[in-house]
Amino acid sequence: MRVTRRDARPRCSRRSALIAVTALASCVSGCRRHDTGDANDERSGAATKQGERVAEAGLEARRATPRAKRGSASTVLLGAVATPEMAQVSIEDDLLLASEVFAAPMRVLFAKGPGFVGVQVLDAQPRGSAIVAALAELFAPRGGRDAHYRAAQLPIDAAAQKEALAQELAAASASARGGALLLYIAGHGEPGETPAESRVSLFGEEGLDVRGLVALLDQTPVGTRQRIIATTCFSGGFAELVFVDADSKKGASPRDRCGLFASPWNQEAAGCDPDPDRRAHEGFGVYFLNALAGRARDGTALPRDTVDFDGDGKISLLEAHAYARIASPAPDVPTTSSERWLRHAVGDKKIGASRSRSVSWPEEQAVLTALEARLGPAAAAKDSLAELEDTVDQLADEADQAAQAEDRAARRAAADLLARWPVLDDPWHPDFGATVLRDRGAIEQTLAHSKSYAAFRAARQALSEADDRLWEQRRAAAPLMRLVRTHENLALAGALAARGGEGWRVFTRLLACERSLP
Repeated sequence: MRVTRRDARPRCSRRSALIAVTALASCVSGCRRHDTGDANDERSGAATKQGERVAEAGLEARRATPRAKRGSASTVLLGAVATPEMAQVSIEDDLLLASEVFAAPMRVLFAKGPGFVGVQVLDAQPRGSAIVAALAELFAPRGGRDAHYRAAQLPIDAAAQKEALAQELAAASASARGGALLLYIAGHGEPGETPAESRVSLFGEEGLDVRGLVALLDQTPVGTRQRIIATTCFSGGFAELVFVDADSKKGASPRDRCGLFASPWNQEAAGCDPDPDRRAHEGFGVYFLNALAGRARDGTALPRDTVDFDGDGKISLLEAHAYARIASPAPDVPTTSSERWLRHAVGDKKIGASRSRSVSWPEEQAVLTALEARLGPAAAAKDSLAELEDTVDQLADEADQAAQAEDRAARRAAADLLARWPVLDDPWHPDFGATVLRDRGAIEQTLAHSKSYAAFRAARQALSEADDRLWEQRRAAAPLMRLVRTHENLALAGALAARGGEGWRVFTRLLACERSLP
């Protein structure tokens, strides 16, 4: 998931790691970044207390849930984080909410496991040394320096690691006894060159890709329905689980398996926010999970007809997914395994060129109706989307150019500083602490009057603004993209229905799985 724009992108190796080191008087008491221009830079104590109240309410609900003995759970919650820096409080909040919404018994896998003390929470006020923050920003920018870490409030059963996940999935499938297994993944995803190479993060390990997850699921007993919900960036890659070995060339998997995802395989998703104010979180998960509980984002009860689209008095996984597509303001474009199958079985290019048959798909029709009421007819939205996508491409190029300019400016500013203080980019060097303590005043004066450092700060700000423009344009394009894809889904389903055969049977099986109750 998207953290703070460029923070999620790997930085050039020109800058060695400058991390907060053992306290060397007040000059190295901590680090804070100010570069993103994000609204999260400063939050009031009241916001912090609000977030704590929300977390505590979810914690009490989780504590009231019967604890699962090993092998008795049919729900597995996975907090996909690789390091404490990526364990933002919003991920824990989503897992707390999931533990309230989904059926017990369940098992929770998060970070390093029980006793984890690395949940990242945004500071209410800046902390630490300004000079160290400036050096860190120049030599080794990274997220988390404007945050602190606390112990997890979520009861955790095991680590978010491959071996533990394999054990829990096997036990959960056995416990389900021909019923249903649910795997809910919140946290971070990693892109791949192909959909099947998309990954979710694991703690201290290489991420788990689609083929790896399918291999784990294939090891479980046959006859159990498997539902996978992933709210991570690039999560739509896991829709490849509809195929044997996650390989579309091998055809549909015979397993009763489906998935619902926050984003396509090649797009980021919103979320992963260190802000403790739950009201600031806008990821797919918070809309989806609240909808399952019959609630709007703010916790108020939803009118039944705004989420129970088939009118059966219950809220299915697919209905909650459809509601999130309608209601979420985030730049996400949620997708499903059935949508992936349609594009495999029929193909995008055959829309309108094939015979069609009327299809009853109330969830998709509800999304189409709601989005057309807001955005206008789907046909016109397609033209508007094409224009917006051109603008997005242009802004992406501008952001890349701004990143390159920032990198060049940083190199020049770093060279000027290192020419006088050669160890400032290496906090592990034995002379680093003594240098900062001895020459703090001179370093501050140099930063205050250096033309190259001023140029770096200006380039840094320009990069932040370019990223903001790109993100907001993606936010504007997302509802149109949802509408266009929904219209395409209905057309593809009509074409597949007219064709019938095995392709249609696979599609209806996937829909039945996605329509199951939590």
